[in-house]
Amino acid sequence: MRSMPPPLPLLCSSVFLLLLLCRPLVATGRTIRLDASSSSSPGPSPQSVNGSAAVVPAVAAPPPTVVVVVERHHHLRRELIAAIVVSSVAAVAVFLTAMYACILWMRSRQTLDYKDTQSSDTARIAFVPMLNNFNSFKACKKGAPAMMDYTSLEVATGKFSESNVLGAGGFGCVYKGNFDGGVVAAVKRLSGGGKECEKEFENELDFLGRIRHPNIVSLTGFCIHEEDRFIVYDLMESGSLETQLHEVLIESSWLYLGPSHGSALSWYLRMKIALDTARGLEYLHEHCTPPIIHRDLKSSNILLDSDFNAKISDFGLAVTSGNHNKGNLKLSGTLGYVAPEYLLDGRKLTEKSDVYAFGVVLLELLLGRKPVEKTTDSQCQSIVTWAMPQLTDRSKLPNIIDPMIKNKMDLKHLYQVAAVAVLCVQPEPSYRPLITDVLHSLIPLVPMELGGTLRVGPESPYATQKHSPC
Repeated sequence: MRSMPPPLPLLCSSVFLLLLLCRPLVATGRTIRLDASSSSSPGPSPQSVNGSAAVVPAVAAPPPTVVVVVERHHHLRRELIAAIVVSSVAAVAVFLTAMYACILWMRSRQTLDYKDTQSSDTARIAFVPMLNNFNSFKACKKGAPAMMDYTSLEVATGKFSESNVLGAGGFGCVYKGNFDGGVVAAVKRLSGGGKECEKEFENELDFLGRIRHPNIVSLTGFCIHEEDRFIVYDLMESGSLETQLHEVLIESSWLYLGPSHGSALSWYLRMKIALDTARGLEYLHEHCTPPIIHRDLKSSNILLDSDFNAKISDFGLAVTSGNHNKGNLKLSGTLGYVAPEYLLDGRKLTEKSDVYAFGVVLLELLLGRKPVEKTTDSQCQSIVTWAMPQLTDRSKLPNIIDPMIKNKMDLKHLYQVAAVAVLCVQPEPSYRPLITDVLHSLIPLVPMELGGTLRVGPESPYATQKHSPC
């Protein structure tokens, strides 16, 4: 536990006490001062009655004691000066030390006040490390997720029926949950136990429990049952960007159609999704202290609500900037989205790694292709290596665009978005832009009705694409 700074009254009283201790030295120096005139008292000169000088006998030499007194006087004077100098220096040193301590005390109070305010505003979950010991804990802080009963999750998901599965991954499955009062939510089940599962669970609670942003998924509850961990968050009715781009809903099942056969997300909706994702990522990088690196940004972790508002999800691998080197952090991520410098050296993880992943998502939106696709039975090719030569050639670029949006956008806007994507996936991290710069580049390309600044008149051939995914 962090030690509290000493209170200000105690510091001031300490200074006063030290000054009192120094005072006797100065006072003693004043009391030993000798008057040189007192060492010889000649008195008036004897005179004769008639004014002539009287004959007086020769005066003997002064007694030896007078010399001794004078020598002692000079010796004590030197001691007095030394005492005054030493006590003055000590007093100044004590004063400066006390002033420095007071400044530190004031700053520490301000820091503590700020942290308390920040903790209250973000509703940070401080009980994550103790979850295993307090399974009956009920979150009471406003805005904090509540611990939910396992039975309620079981009932809401139909005992985790396959018909309620929204998605699956290495962590487990996400189920649709119908709770009391008509509340519908997504229930993420982390199965298998182990340290990695526990770490991802704690990460999700830690980050999502203290982050509040329109473009980041909201955590509403959690549950611990035996070896399973459950996270409950807002249901996103339109699924993930991955399913919208690369799969199609046939008889209540999502089927993969292959490259360039995604759903009919309009050009403007794709730009809106890119803008929303950039806003969420900018919040993590620029407005969180310390900055948060998502480390697993991909199309399947970008969820869409009924109005196609995009929200970043899955913070199981997220880390704070600067802390990823403080231990044996396992190289993690998804093939095709992992930045090359991080893939070669796991210690080179920065916010620019997320920017690279965002660039890959932007290419998915433009081309309708998955980040990695098989070229033969034994070979694969990434979307970056395949598209890079054509992205920089304006004559070839329109030919590789997703057929669902081909010839349905302003070519000038297409070239601008392609240029942003090329910058984001640069092999050298220092050449990649900050996510804030990416955000400002996308805002003018999105209609005002969808969160940007672009004015689209009714006479525009693209105006009909604004509000519908088809």
